[in-house]
Amino acid sequence: MKNTNNAKYHRNNKNSKNNKSRSNQEKYIPKETSIKQAEQSVPEISTDDIVYGKNSVLEALSSDREINKIIISKTNHSDNKMEDIKELARAKGIVFQFVGKEKFAPYAGLNHQGVIAQIAPIKYVELETFMERHPENSSLVILDGVEDVHNIGAIIRTCVCAGVDGIMIPSRRNCQITSAVEKTSAGATNLIDIIKVNSLSSAIQSLKDNNWWVIATDAKSDKNYYDIDYCDMNFALVMGGEHSGVSKTILKMSDFQVKIPMLKEFNSLNVANALSIIIYESVRQKLTTTEKR
Repeated sequence: MKNTNNAKYHRNNKNSKNNKSRSNQEKYIPKETSIKQAEQSVPEISTDDIVYGKNSVLEALSSDREINKIIISKTNHSDNKMEDIKELARAKGIVFQFVGKEKFAPYAGLNHQGVIAQIAPIKYVELETFMERHPENSSLVILDGVEDVHNIGAIIRTCVCAGVDGIMIPSRRNCQITSAVEKTSAGATNLIDIIKVNSLSSAIQSLKDNNWWVIATDAKSDKNYYDIDYCDMNFALVMGGEHSGVSKTILKMSDFQVKIPMLKEFNSLNVANALSIIIYESVRQKLTTTEKR
């Protein structure tokens, strides 16, 4: 467990100048994503990653296969099998979305019957299991809206190389782990715990309740990424999506917010590159601390 005698990280020490009280954080009004935007956020699906047709999708749902998402045609007429698919998906916490016919255009030659399940090539790890495996001095990267396959593949490779213990992704509005991601990561998806959750905010609250400290990236922060002491604590680093960054809800929940200083008015760091810079600062600090002991 982290040394809670260190005033720098003591949640209850309100008189400490270094106290990171959440009450001091700015008020905000969350910006909700419209239903239309949500419908348009369904990622492209490789034919290597899918099960299609009502019977096949039902069988996949009834087995222990990992399903990222199910897409259902808006024009599909409901019947008993389709209702069973939706009921099983709800019971397993699997996202299903009703989408326009254009999403099925790449599969015009398949007898998909208006339903396709995207299959994950890995076995996701439960958050509770992850926390039990990594009780102290552990690290986790949380992705909040990263949509590009190449970015998430590069992030996974970096995390494995830097000794990060796990990666967390939301089941909505984020690139899922597909065979394309697995290929881009050069197989690194099999070397790290990957957690998928339906609610990032609920998962982050669980982390905080179990002695994890949440560090969110925000270009407007007054702290640089190297101002944080990453040693002797469990920390979760939140990286935002390519276009919108970390959501305001998650920013408010974070214990620290950090930025990478820009020496010119050109804020264009790729999310995978930004992750590498920050996570290797934590590696540098830990190696330096070990050498001094």
